Amino acid sequence: MARGQQKIQSQQKRAKEAEKKKKGNAVDSKIAAKKALVFQCTVCKTQMPDPKTYKQHFENKHPKSPLPAELAQQA
Repeated sequence: MARGQQKIQSQQKRAKEAEKKKKGNAVDSKIAAKKALVFQCTVCKTQMPDPKTYKQHFENKHPKSPLPAELAQQA
């Protein structure tokens, strides 16, 4: 009987530790993803990671608006 109780406690302890690790990684990855979003659309304020994606977004979502200076230089 004693071993059964120890086993249950051990499993609970490992589950708590795994949950803490999972939460910590989620926060770190969110922060890293936010840092990767460098470019911001001048019209709708959507953030994008690179100029290619930004240009595609701008051409598709805002075709009537003039191309921003930062995208016109790269074209």
